[in-house]
Amino acid sequence: MPRMGRVPPLFSVLMDVLRAMKSSVFRRYWLLVIGYWLFGFSAFAQSAESKFKTDNEIKAGAARTELYLPLLKDKKVAVVANQTSVIGNTHLVDSLLALGVDVKKVFAPEHGFRGMADAGEHVKNARDKKTGLPVISLYGKNKKPSFEYLKDVDIVVFDIQDVGVRFYTYISTMHYVMQACAEYGREFLVLDRPNPNGDFIDGPMLEKEYQSFVGVHPIPLVHGLTVAELAQMINGEKWLKGGMKCDLKYILCENYSHMDSYHLSVKPSPNLPNMASVYLYPSLGLFEGTAISVGRGTDKPFQIIGHPDLENTTYSFKPKSMPGAKDPRYKKQHCNGFDLSEFGQNEMTKHRKLYLHWLIGTYQNYPDKENYFNKNGFFNLLAGNSTLQKQVKEGLSEKQIRQSWQEGLQEFKKIRKRYLLYEDFE
Repeated sequence: MPRMGRVPPLFSVLMDVLRAMKSSVFRRYWLLVIGYWLFGFSAFAQSAESKFKTDNEIKAGAARTELYLPLLKDKKVAVVANQTSVIGNTHLVDSLLALGVDVKKVFAPEHGFRGMADAGEHVKNARDKKTGLPVISLYGKNKKPSFEYLKDVDIVVFDIQDVGVRFYTYISTMHYVMQACAEYGREFLVLDRPNPNGDFIDGPMLEKEYQSFVGVHPIPLVHGLTVAELAQMINGEKWLKGGMKCDLKYILCENYSHMDSYHLSVKPSPNLPNMASVYLYPSLGLFEGTAISVGRGTDKPFQIIGHPDLENTTYSFKPKSMPGAKDPRYKKQHCNGFDLSEFGQNEMTKHRKLYLHWLIGTYQNYPDKENYFNKNGFFNLLAGNSTLQKQVKEGLSEKQIRQSWQEGLQEFKKIRKRYLLYEDFE
Protein backbone atom coordinates (compact mmCIF):
# COMPACT_ATOMS: atom_id res chain seq x y z
CA MET A 1 0.00 0.00 0.00
CA PRO A 2 1.35 3.48 -0.82
CA ARG A 3 1.64 6.05 1.95
CA MET A 4 -0.84 8.88 2.08
CA GLY A 5 0.37 12.03 0.41
CA ARG A 6 2.64 10.19 -2.01
CA VAL A 7 2.45 11.33 -5.65
CA PRO A 8 0.18 8.82 -7.41
CA PRO A 9 2.33 6.38 -9.44
CA LEU A 10 -0.17 6.46 -12.29
CA PHE A 11 0.05 10.24 -12.62
CA SER A 12 3.23 10.12 -14.69
CA VAL A 13 1.68 7.47 -16.92
CA LEU A 14 -1.43 9.56 -17.46
CA MET A 15 0.65 12.58 -18.34
CA ASP A 16 2.62 10.49 -20.85
CA VAL A 17 -0.70 9.47 -22.39
CA LEU A 18 -1.79 13.08 -22.58
CA ARG A 19 1.43 14.28 -24.21
CA ALA A 20 1.25 11.51 -26.79
CA MET A 21 -2.31 12.24 -27.85
CA LYS A 22 -2.87 13.76 -31.25
CA SER A 23 -6.67 13.68 -31.11
CA SER A 24 -7.98 16.87 -29.52
CA VAL A 25 -11.27 15.19 -28.57
CA PHE A 26 -9.54 12.31 -26.83
CA ARG A 27 -7.03 14.73 -25.29
CA ARG A 28 -9.81 16.86 -23.77
CA TYR A 29 -11.54 13.74 -22.46
CA TRP A 30 -8.43 12.51 -20.68
CA LEU A 31 -7.77 15.98 -19.24
CA LEU A 32 -11.11 15.64 -17.46
CA VAL A 33 -10.23 12.10 -16.36
CA ILE A 34 -6.87 13.18 -14.94
CA GLY A 35 -8.42 16.11 -13.12
CA TYR A 36 -11.16 13.93 -11.68
CA TRP A 37 -8.67 11.27 -10.63
CA LEU A 38 -6.35 13.73 -8.93
CA PHE A 39 -9.28 15.31 -7.09
CA GLY A 40 -10.26 11.89 -5.79
CA PHE A 41 -6.71 11.22 -4.67
CA SER A 42 -6.34 14.50 -2.81
CA ALA A 43 -9.65 13.89 -1.03
CA PHE A 44 -8.47 10.47 -0.01
CA ALA A 45 -5.18 11.84 1.34
CA GLN A 46 -7.19 13.50 4.08
CA SER A 47 -8.94 10.29 5.14
CA ALA A 48 -7.87 7.02 6.70
CA GLU A 49 -6.68 4.13 4.60
CA SER A 50 -8.91 1.09 4.09
CA LYS A 51 -8.46 -1.79 6.50
CA PHE A 52 -7.23 -4.91 4.77
CA LYS A 53 -7.92 -8.38 6.10
CA THR A 54 -6.58 -11.79 5.10
CA ASP A 55 -7.43 -15.41 5.85
CA ASN A 56 -5.44 -15.07 9.07
CA GLU A 57 -7.98 -12.53 10.35
CA ILE A 58 -11.20 -13.79 8.76
CA LYS A 59 -12.40 -17.35 9.20
CA ALA A 60 -14.37 -18.48 6.15
CA GLY A 61 -17.45 -20.63 6.61
CA ALA A 62 -15.61 -23.71 5.36
CA ALA A 63 -13.07 -23.40 8.18
CA ARG A 64 -15.79 -23.52 10.84
CA THR A 65 -16.18 -27.29 10.64
CA GLU A 66 -17.54 -27.53 14.20
CA LEU A 67 -20.65 -25.65 13.05
CA TYR A 68 -21.55 -27.62 9.96
CA LEU A 69 -20.31 -31.18 10.53
CA PRO A 70 -23.45 -31.88 12.62
CA LEU A 71 -25.51 -30.81 9.59
CA LEU A 72 -23.76 -33.43 7.44
CA LYS A 73 -23.78 -36.31 9.89
CA ASP A 74 -25.31 -39.51 8.47
CA LYS A 75 -26.16 -37.71 5.21
CA LYS A 76 -25.13 -38.30 1.63
CA VAL A 77 -23.35 -35.19 0.45
CA ALA A 78 -22.60 -33.49 -2.87
CA VAL A 79 -20.20 -30.56 -3.00
CA VAL A 80 -20.19 -27.62 -5.43
CA ALA A 81 -16.53 -26.66 -5.43
CA ASN A 82 -13.48 -25.51 -7.33
CA GLN A 83 -9.85 -24.66 -6.53
CA THR A 84 -10.93 -21.91 -4.09
CA SER A 85 -12.76 -24.38 -1.85
CA VAL A 86 -9.99 -24.74 0.70
CA ILE A 87 -9.49 -24.83 4.46
CA GLY A 88 -6.00 -23.47 4.87
CA ASN A 89 -3.95 -25.50 2.39
CA THR A 90 -6.37 -28.43 2.23
CA HIS A 91 -9.23 -28.76 -0.22
CA LEU A 92 -12.68 -28.88 1.37
CA VAL A 93 -13.47 -32.22 -0.29
CA ASP A 94 -10.29 -33.79 1.11
CA SER A 95 -11.12 -32.41 4.57
CA LEU A 96 -14.67 -33.73 4.49
CA LEU A 97 -13.54 -37.19 3.44
CA ALA A 98 -10.88 -37.22 6.18
CA LEU A 99 -13.55 -36.29 8.71
CA GLY A 100 -15.69 -39.22 7.65
CA VAL A 101 -18.32 -37.27 5.68
CA ASP A 102 -20.05 -39.38 3.02
CA VAL A 103 -19.21 -37.27 -0.05
CA LYS A 104 -20.83 -38.83 -3.11
CA LYS A 105 -19.80 -36.42 -5.88
CA VAL A 106 -18.52 -33.01 -6.83
CA PHE A 107 -20.30 -30.47 -9.01
CA ALA A 108 -17.87 -28.20 -10.86
CA PRO A 109 -18.65 -24.66 -12.16
CA GLU A 110 -17.03 -22.73 -15.02
CA HIS A 111 -13.25 -23.40 -15.18
CA GLY A 112 -13.75 -26.86 -13.69
CA PHE A 113 -13.06 -28.51 -10.32
CA ARG A 114 -9.35 -27.65 -10.36
CA GLY A 115 -9.98 -24.26 -11.97
CA MET A 116 -7.76 -24.42 -15.07
CA ALA A 117 -10.29 -24.41 -17.92
CA ASP A 118 -10.65 -21.37 -20.17
CA ALA A 119 -13.59 -19.02 -19.78
CA GLY A 120 -16.47 -20.51 -21.76
CA GLU A 121 -14.62 -23.78 -22.38
CA HIS A 122 -16.75 -26.93 -22.29
CA VAL A 123 -15.80 -28.93 -19.21
CA LYS A 124 -16.57 -32.64 -19.39
CA ASN A 125 -17.73 -34.92 -16.61
CA ALA A 126 -14.82 -36.91 -15.20
CA ARG A 127 -13.39 -38.46 -12.05
CA ASP A 128 -11.14 -36.60 -9.68
CA LYS A 129 -7.73 -38.29 -9.83
CA LYS A 130 -6.97 -37.65 -6.15
CA THR A 131 -10.23 -38.85 -4.57
CA GLY A 132 -11.84 -40.95 -7.29
CA LEU A 133 -15.07 -39.01 -6.86
CA PRO A 134 -17.23 -38.33 -9.91
CA VAL A 135 -17.01 -34.70 -11.02
CA ILE A 136 -20.10 -33.41 -12.83
CA SER A 137 -19.76 -30.21 -14.83
CA LEU A 138 -22.37 -27.51 -14.26
CA TYR A 139 -21.21 -25.42 -17.18
CA GLY A 140 -22.50 -25.52 -20.73
CA LYS A 141 -25.83 -27.23 -21.39
CA ASN A 142 -25.94 -28.95 -17.99
CA LYS A 143 -26.25 -25.87 -15.75
CA LYS A 144 -28.76 -27.40 -13.34
CA PRO A 145 -28.21 -30.81 -11.70
CA SER A 146 -30.77 -33.32 -12.87
CA PHE A 147 -32.66 -35.66 -10.56
CA GLU A 148 -30.36 -38.43 -11.78
CA TYR A 149 -27.42 -36.60 -10.18
CA LEU A 150 -29.27 -35.80 -6.95
CA LYS A 151 -31.21 -38.99 -6.31
CA ASP A 152 -28.44 -40.40 -4.09
CA VAL A 153 -27.83 -37.08 -2.29
CA ASP A 154 -29.45 -35.59 0.84
CA ILE A 155 -27.65 -32.24 0.97
CA VAL A 156 -25.60 -30.09 -1.42
CA VAL A 157 -22.75 -28.00 0.01
CA PHE A 158 -21.73 -24.85 -1.90
CA ASP A 159 -18.26 -23.47 -1.21
CA ILE A 160 -16.82 -21.22 -3.92
CA GLN A 161 -15.03 -17.87 -3.69
CA ASP A 162 -17.00 -15.19 -5.50
CA VAL A 163 -15.78 -11.69 -6.47
CA GLY A 164 -19.05 -9.77 -6.12
CA VAL A 165 -19.78 -9.04 -9.79
CA ARG A 166 -23.07 -9.97 -11.45
CA PHE A 167 -21.51 -11.49 -14.58
CA TYR A 168 -19.05 -13.68 -12.62
CA THR A 169 -20.82 -16.95 -13.25
CA TYR A 170 -20.31 -18.80 -9.97
CA ILE A 171 -23.42 -17.10 -8.56
CA SER A 172 -25.34 -18.23 -11.65
CA THR A 173 -24.26 -21.79 -10.88
CA MET A 174 -25.45 -21.35 -7.30
CA HIS A 175 -28.86 -20.19 -8.58
CA TYR A 176 -29.36 -23.30 -10.70
CA VAL A 177 -28.23 -25.64 -7.91
CA MET A 178 -30.69 -23.93 -5.56
CA GLN A 179 -33.39 -24.46 -8.17
CA ALA A 180 -32.60 -28.17 -8.38
CA CYS A 181 -32.58 -28.53 -4.59
CA ALA A 182 -35.97 -26.79 -4.39
CA GLU A 183 -37.46 -29.02 -7.08
CA TYR A 184 -36.11 -32.30 -5.70
CA GLY A 185 -36.38 -31.59 -1.98
CA ARG A 186 -32.67 -31.50 -1.16
CA GLU A 187 -31.05 -29.32 1.49
CA PHE A 188 -28.67 -26.57 0.34
CA LEU A 189 -25.82 -25.45 2.59
CA VAL A 190 -23.68 -22.41 1.79
CA LEU A 191 -20.25 -22.12 3.39
CA ASP A 192 -19.85 -18.38 3.10
CA ARG A 193 -16.72 -16.50 2.05
CA PRO A 194 -15.86 -12.77 2.09
CA ASN A 195 -16.60 -10.69 -0.97
CA PRO A 196 -13.42 -8.82 -2.07
CA ASN A 197 -15.64 -6.27 -3.83
CA GLY A 198 -18.21 -6.30 -1.05
CA ASP A 199 -17.55 -2.80 0.27
CA PHE A 200 -19.46 -0.93 -2.44
CA ILE A 201 -22.44 -1.19 -4.79
CA ASP A 202 -22.39 0.21 -8.31
CA GLY A 203 -23.36 -0.18 -11.94
CA PRO A 204 -26.56 -0.64 -13.92
CA MET A 205 -29.32 -2.99 -12.80
CA LEU A 206 -30.08 -6.08 -14.86
CA GLU A 207 -33.22 -5.72 -16.97
CA LYS A 208 -35.27 -8.89 -17.33
CA GLU A 209 -34.97 -9.14 -21.12
CA TYR A 210 -31.17 -9.34 -20.77
CA GLN A 211 -31.19 -12.24 -18.33
CA SER A 212 -28.59 -14.89 -19.21
CA PHE A 213 -25.94 -17.04 -17.56
CA VAL A 214 -23.79 -13.90 -17.16
CA GLY A 215 -26.70 -12.17 -15.45
CA VAL A 216 -29.43 -14.20 -13.77
CA HIS A 217 -30.63 -11.82 -11.06
CA PRO A 218 -32.09 -8.27 -11.11
CA ILE A 219 -29.16 -6.84 -9.18
CA PRO A 220 -26.50 -4.20 -9.95
CA LEU A 221 -23.30 -5.10 -11.74
CA VAL A 222 -21.50 -4.79 -8.36
CA HIS A 223 -23.96 -6.07 -5.76
CA GLY A 224 -22.10 -5.87 -2.42
CA LEU A 225 -23.30 -9.27 -1.15
CA THR A 226 -21.63 -12.47 -0.05
CA VAL A 227 -22.93 -15.68 -1.63
CA ALA A 228 -24.89 -16.54 1.52
CA GLU A 229 -26.55 -13.13 1.51
CA LEU A 230 -27.37 -13.49 -2.18
CA ALA A 231 -28.75 -17.00 -1.59
CA GLN A 232 -31.04 -15.51 1.06
CA MET A 233 -32.13 -12.84 -1.41
CA ILE A 234 -32.82 -15.42 -4.14
CA ASN A 235 -35.04 -17.35 -1.74
CA GLY A 236 -36.66 -14.32 -0.14
CA GLU A 237 -37.43 -12.50 -3.38
CA LYS A 238 -38.69 -15.75 -4.96
CA TRP A 239 -36.32 -15.56 -7.92
CA LEU A 240 -36.24 -19.33 -8.41
CA LYS A 241 -38.50 -20.67 -11.14
CA GLY A 242 -42.12 -20.82 -10.06
CA GLY A 243 -41.34 -18.77 -6.96
CA MET A 244 -39.98 -21.88 -5.25
CA LYS A 245 -37.71 -21.79 -2.19
CA CYS A 246 -34.98 -24.25 -1.35
CA ASP A 247 -34.19 -25.53 2.16
CA LEU A 248 -31.34 -23.06 2.71
CA LYS A 249 -28.76 -23.15 5.48
CA TYR A 250 -25.50 -21.22 5.74
CA ILE A 251 -22.36 -20.93 7.83
CA LEU A 252 -21.16 -17.36 8.20
CA CYS A 253 -17.61 -16.03 8.07
CA GLU A 254 -16.11 -15.07 11.40
CA ASN A 255 -14.69 -11.54 11.91
CA TYR A 256 -15.87 -10.18 8.54
CA SER A 257 -17.85 -7.06 7.68
CA HIS A 258 -18.63 -5.19 4.48
CA MET A 259 -16.38 -2.39 5.68
CA ASP A 260 -13.31 -4.59 5.24
CA SER A 261 -11.09 -4.88 2.18
CA TYR A 262 -10.31 -8.58 1.81
CA HIS A 263 -7.23 -10.08 0.15
CA LEU A 264 -7.85 -13.46 -1.44
CA SER A 265 -5.34 -16.22 -0.73
CA VAL A 266 -6.33 -18.32 -3.78
CA LYS A 267 -6.98 -16.88 -7.23
CA PRO A 268 -10.72 -17.25 -7.95
CA SER A 269 -10.22 -18.18 -11.62
CA PRO A 270 -7.30 -18.52 -14.08
CA ASN A 271 -7.53 -14.97 -15.39
CA LEU A 272 -7.92 -13.25 -12.01
CA PRO A 273 -4.43 -13.99 -10.68
CA ASN A 274 -4.06 -11.20 -8.10
CA MET A 275 -5.94 -8.49 -6.23
CA ALA A 276 -5.30 -5.87 -8.93
CA SER A 277 -7.26 -8.02 -11.40
CA VAL A 278 -10.01 -8.70 -8.86
CA TYR A 279 -10.45 -4.97 -8.15
CA LEU A 280 -10.36 -4.04 -11.85
CA TYR A 281 -12.63 -6.87 -12.95
CA PRO A 282 -15.97 -5.04 -12.45
CA SER A 283 -14.78 -2.26 -14.78
CA LEU A 284 -12.75 -4.28 -17.29
CA GLY A 285 -15.14 -7.22 -17.55
CA LEU A 286 -17.37 -5.11 -19.78
CA PHE A 287 -14.60 -5.07 -22.42
CA GLU A 288 -15.31 -8.78 -23.05
CA GLY A 289 -18.25 -7.55 -25.13
CA THR A 290 -16.09 -5.25 -27.24
CA ALA A 291 -13.19 -5.46 -29.68
CA ILE A 292 -10.73 -4.57 -26.90
CA SER A 293 -8.52 -7.25 -25.31
CA VAL A 294 -8.33 -7.42 -21.51
CA GLY A 295 -4.97 -9.17 -21.59
CA ARG A 296 -5.99 -12.82 -21.65
CA GLY A 297 -2.93 -14.74 -22.78
CA THR A 298 -0.53 -12.43 -20.92
CA ASP A 299 0.82 -12.27 -17.37
CA LYS A 300 -1.57 -9.38 -16.64
CA PRO A 301 -5.12 -10.54 -17.50
CA PHE A 302 -7.80 -8.02 -16.48
CA GLN A 303 -5.06 -5.52 -15.70
CA ILE A 304 -4.26 -4.29 -19.21
CA ILE A 305 -6.39 -3.30 -22.19
CA GLY A 306 -5.48 -2.95 -25.84
CA HIS A 307 -6.08 -3.57 -29.52
CA PRO A 308 -3.81 -3.80 -32.59
CA ASP A 309 -5.37 -0.62 -34.06
CA LEU A 310 -5.48 1.64 -31.01
CA GLU A 311 -3.37 4.80 -31.20
CA ASN A 312 -1.96 7.25 -28.64
CA THR A 313 -1.23 4.54 -26.11
CA THR A 314 1.55 3.97 -23.57
CA TYR A 315 1.82 0.18 -23.38
CA SER A 316 1.94 -2.81 -25.71
CA PHE A 317 1.51 -6.56 -25.33
CA LYS A 318 1.27 -9.69 -27.46
CA PRO A 319 -1.14 -12.42 -26.24
CA LYS A 320 0.00 -16.04 -26.44
CA SER A 321 -1.45 -19.43 -25.64
CA MET A 322 -1.14 -20.40 -21.97
CA PRO A 323 -3.08 -22.34 -19.31
CA GLY A 324 -6.45 -20.69 -18.82
CA ALA A 325 -6.13 -18.86 -22.16
CA LYS A 326 -5.40 -21.45 -24.82
CA ASP A 327 -6.59 -19.36 -27.73
CA PRO A 328 -6.68 -15.73 -26.56
CA ARG A 329 -8.00 -12.87 -28.64
CA TYR A 330 -5.32 -11.36 -30.94
CA LYS A 331 -2.94 -14.24 -30.25
CA LYS A 332 0.59 -13.37 -31.43
CA GLN A 333 -0.58 -9.91 -32.51
CA HIS A 334 0.95 -6.69 -31.23
CA CYS A 335 -1.69 -4.83 -29.18
CA ASN A 336 -1.45 -1.15 -28.24
CA GLY A 337 -3.04 -0.12 -24.99
CA PHE A 338 -2.70 0.76 -21.33
CA ASP A 339 -1.29 -1.00 -18.27
CA LEU A 340 -3.74 -0.46 -15.39
CA SER A 341 -2.18 -2.95 -12.97
CA GLU A 342 -0.62 -0.36 -10.67
CA PHE A 343 -3.85 1.62 -10.59
CA GLY A 344 -5.75 -1.56 -9.74
CA GLN A 345 -3.35 -2.48 -6.96
CA ASN A 346 -2.85 0.92 -5.37
CA GLU A 347 -5.85 3.10 -6.18
CA MET A 348 -8.99 1.00 -6.67
CA THR A 349 -9.41 0.31 -2.95
CA LYS A 350 -9.43 4.04 -2.25
CA HIS A 351 -12.16 4.97 -4.72
CA ARG A 352 -14.54 2.03 -4.61
CA LYS A 353 -16.64 2.32 -7.74
CA LEU A 354 -17.10 1.09 -11.28
CA TYR A 355 -14.88 3.03 -13.70
CA LEU A 356 -16.20 3.88 -17.17
CA HIS A 357 -13.56 6.27 -18.46
CA TRP A 358 -11.48 3.46 -19.97
CA LEU A 359 -14.52 2.19 -21.88
CA ILE A 360 -15.50 5.67 -23.04
CA GLY A 361 -11.93 6.64 -23.91
CA THR A 362 -11.11 3.55 -25.97
CA TYR A 363 -14.41 3.86 -27.84
CA GLN A 364 -13.62 7.45 -28.74
CA ASN A 365 -10.11 6.47 -29.84
CA TYR A 366 -11.13 3.32 -31.75
CA PRO A 367 -10.84 3.76 -35.55
CA ASP A 368 -13.77 1.47 -36.47
CA LYS A 369 -16.54 2.54 -34.09
CA GLU A 370 -19.14 0.51 -35.99
CA ASN A 371 -17.39 -2.65 -34.82
CA TYR A 372 -16.25 -1.58 -31.36
CA PHE A 373 -19.12 -3.42 -29.64
CA ASN A 374 -19.41 -7.09 -30.59
CA LYS A 375 -22.29 -7.82 -32.97
CA ASN A 376 -23.45 -10.84 -30.95
CA GLY A 377 -24.99 -8.61 -28.27
CA PHE A 378 -22.73 -9.93 -25.52
CA PHE A 379 -21.93 -6.45 -24.24
CA ASN A 380 -25.60 -5.84 -23.48
CA LEU A 381 -25.80 -9.12 -21.57
CA LEU A 382 -22.80 -8.08 -19.47
CA ALA A 383 -24.20 -4.59 -18.91
CA GLY A 384 -27.66 -6.01 -18.21
CA ASN A 385 -29.30 -3.57 -20.61
CA SER A 386 -28.94 -1.93 -24.02
CA THR A 387 -28.78 1.55 -22.52
CA LEU A 388 -25.10 1.62 -21.58
CA GLN A 389 -23.95 0.89 -25.12
CA LYS A 390 -26.20 3.65 -26.46
CA GLN A 391 -24.93 6.09 -23.86
CA VAL A 392 -21.30 5.45 -24.81
CA LYS A 393 -22.08 5.81 -28.51
CA GLU A 394 -23.96 9.06 -27.90
CA GLY A 395 -20.98 10.55 -26.09
CA LEU A 396 -22.48 10.86 -22.62
CA SER A 397 -19.99 11.58 -19.85
CA GLU A 398 -19.24 9.11 -17.09
CA LYS A 399 -21.07 11.40 -14.64
CA GLN A 400 -24.19 11.43 -16.81
CA ILE A 401 -24.14 7.66 -17.22
CA ARG A 402 -23.63 7.07 -13.51
CA GLN A 403 -26.55 9.36 -12.72
CA SER A 404 -28.86 7.16 -14.80
CA TRP A 405 -28.16 4.23 -12.42
CA GLN A 406 -29.03 5.96 -9.19
CA GLU A 407 -32.76 5.27 -8.97
CA GLY A 408 -32.23 1.55 -9.53
CA LEU A 409 -29.37 1.40 -7.05
CA GLN A 410 -31.40 3.12 -4.34
CA GLU A 411 -34.25 0.64 -4.77
CA PHE A 412 -31.83 -2.29 -4.69
CA LYS A 413 -30.22 -1.01 -1.48
CA LYS A 414 -33.59 -1.14 0.26
CA ILE A 415 -34.01 -4.80 -0.74
CA ARG A 416 -30.39 -5.66 0.09
CA LYS A 417 -30.70 -4.46 3.68
CA ARG A 418 -33.26 -7.19 4.39
CA TYR A 419 -30.76 -9.93 3.62
CA LEU A 420 -27.51 -8.63 5.10
CA LEU A 421 -25.74 -11.03 7.45
CA TYR A 422 -22.75 -8.80 8.27
CA GLU A 423 -22.17 -5.22 9.39
CA ASP A 424 -22.53 -2.98 6.35
CA PHE A 425 -20.42 -0.16 4.94
CA GLU A 426 -23.39 2.24 4.91
